[in-house]
Amino acid sequence: MWNAAVHAEYLHDHSDYGFEVGSVRFSWEALKAKRDAYISHLNRIYHNNLDKAKVQNIQGHARFTNDPEPTVEVNGRKYTAPHILIATGGQPTVLSNADIPGGNLGITSDGFFELETLPKRTVIVGAGYIAVEMAGILSTLGSKTSMIIRQSGVLRNFDSFISTNCTKELQNSGVDLWKNSQVKSVCKAEGGLEVTVVTKDPERKNDEEKTSTIQEVDCLLWAIGREPNTSGLNVAAAGLEMDERGHIVVDEFQNTSRPGIYAVGDVCGKALLTPVAIAAGRKLAHRLFEGKKDSKLDYSSIPTVVFSHPPIGTVGLTEEEAIRARGKENVKVYKTSFTPMYHAITSRKSQCIMKLVCEGKEEKVVGLHMQGLGCDEMLQGFAVAIKMGATKADFDKTVAIHPTSSEEFVTMR
Repeated sequence: MWNAAVHAEYLHDHSDYGFEVGSVRFSWEALKAKRDAYISHLNRIYHNNLDKAKVQNIQGHARFTNDPEPTVEVNGRKYTAPHILIATGGQPTVLSNADIPGGNLGITSDGFFELETLPKRTVIVGAGYIAVEMAGILSTLGSKTSMIIRQSGVLRNFDSFISTNCTKELQNSGVDLWKNSQVKSVCKAEGGLEVTVVTKDPERKNDEEKTSTIQEVDCLLWAIGREPNTSGLNVAAAGLEMDERGHIVVDEFQNTSRPGIYAVGDVCGKALLTPVAIAAGRKLAHRLFEGKKDSKLDYSSIPTVVFSHPPIGTVGLTEEEAIRARGKENVKVYKTSFTPMYHAITSRKSQCIMKLVCEGKEEKVVGLHMQGLGCDEMLQGFAVAIKMGATKADFDKTVAIHPTSSEEFVTMR
């Protein structure tokens, strides 16, 4: 879906590069059909790989029992083993009418993939990476899109440099951003949903709340967080420790509080990314079945990409985190912003921003953050360097590749 939105962006630039393009029509239906077919193809591949590995596939909902040995029950039959792994993931937070009147009239990111047509008018509630990605896709493909966020910017857990720039890019791209706002109620009307929004600027404490209504909404998407997928597992029967949000508590080796039961991925509530769950699972398998008793995943400096417009790449500590950990006097920051060469002759402009966070006298690079054209593909190589302990001097000793955006990281002063 993001690739389709990128195509839509490039269409605006064709004339600047000398191409005469006639009328172009986008078909959400055609894209959805191809996407769904591809996902079904992937599902078959995974299923076949499990069959080739002679993995028994048991269809059903598992729940733990209170048997002396770790045991799960599926469709009335009990299964026990020396090792039981919980990898049930997470699910989008769903609002009910009890939370917000009319809350159940909205969908989540799961519902996004079930949309049969492109919504004409979309309202997205949330400021995290899923909200940002959904807003970018829908807006770029032609849906009039509003985002309702509780504070003044998106991606507040990211480096402030990224948060501020991403907020600006969303607004520049035409997304209608409702800052310091919350949904009060939702109701059905003849022309679609009516979303009532309350706005209160925290900087103006004497001002009263402002109530507004967004009308004729045909897609309200809640992107307000995710919850561990533990409902129905009966984890209490197994005596597993859980945190206040319902995540299963594990140690650094993915052990739960019950010997013989392990957990990886979003259900643990740490670094909610698919590659993280895969890596943790591999490390656990090496430890349990290959005798590598110290095998565990290092959760530091995990590279992350947000498929916004333009994309974001980030790895390591934010400037704020580094200052809290080492003190401001021990942290040095290098940053730059520029127009990528691609946009040198286009009327549509988008900046590329980059930041290095370094600490100590040796200026070890502990954080790298960027947003701009191609940043999604740039990140992996830089993440390897940072994982290996690269310093700013190591970056400086590397010959630049010209003309690219990535060369800015090795020429910063």
